[in-house]
Amino acid sequence: MRFLKYTLSFAVLACCTAVAVQGADKPVVEKGFVALFNGNDTSGWKLRNPGGKNTWVVQDGVLMNKGTGTDLVTEKKFENFQIRYDYRSYGNSGVGLRGRYEIQIDDSYGKAPESHGNGAVYSQLAPSKNVSKMKGEWQTIDATIVGDRITVIHNGEKTVDNYQLKKPGTGIQYGDKLEGEAGPIILQGDHGPVDFRNIRIREISAQ
Repeated sequence: MRFLKYTLSFAVLACCTAVAVQGADKPVVEKGFVALFNGNDTSGWKLRNPGGKNTWVVQDGVLMNKGTGTDLVTEKKFENFQIRYDYRSYGNSGVGLRGRYEIQIDDSYGKAPESHGNGAVYSQLAPSKNVSKMKGEWQTIDATIVGDRITVIHNGEKTVDNYQLKKPGTGIQYGDKLEGEAGPIILQGDHGPVDFRNIRIREISAQ
C-alpha cells in the first residue's frame, strides 16, 4: 500500500512539470501522455452497443453527445494510468475508468458534495469539496488510478485523495464487477448532452 500511495503522489506532482500545447481545434499535447481523442473523429473508440443510437459528433475539436444514445468506449483497455480531460455538461453523464469505476458528471454547482454529484467517485465517495462550475462551462478532471487507489483533481483542486476503491456496484460497468484488471475508458452517452475535449492518458507501469 505504501508503494501505491507514493506512486499516486508522484503522478499527481507530475502535472506540475508537464508541458501543454493547445490550438483552437487541436487536442492538448503533453509529455508522456497519449491523446485518446484526436480532435477530428472517433478513431480508437466504438459504441458500447453496436446496434444502439449514435448521438456522438465531432465539431471544432470537441466530442459532443447530442442526446440520449449509446456509451462510447475505447477499443484499448487500461489498468494503471493517469487520465486528463475537459468536459462541459448540460445534465447527467460520467466517465468510466477500467469500465467499472465512474467519475460522475452532473449539474452540481452550489450544492453540497455527495456521492452522486459532480466529481464524485459514483456511489462510493463524495468529493471533499464541491468545486463544480456552472452548467455549460468547461471543467477539468485529472484522475490517477493505481491498483485499488484513486486520486482526483477537479478544476485544479484535489477532491479525492488516494481513496481505496470498493468493488464496483452501481454506475458505469462494462459487463463485469472485476477488480484490479484492465478495462476501457467509457464516456456515458445514454443520459444527457455532454461535451469532451483534450482527453489524454498516461499509462503507469505496475511494479
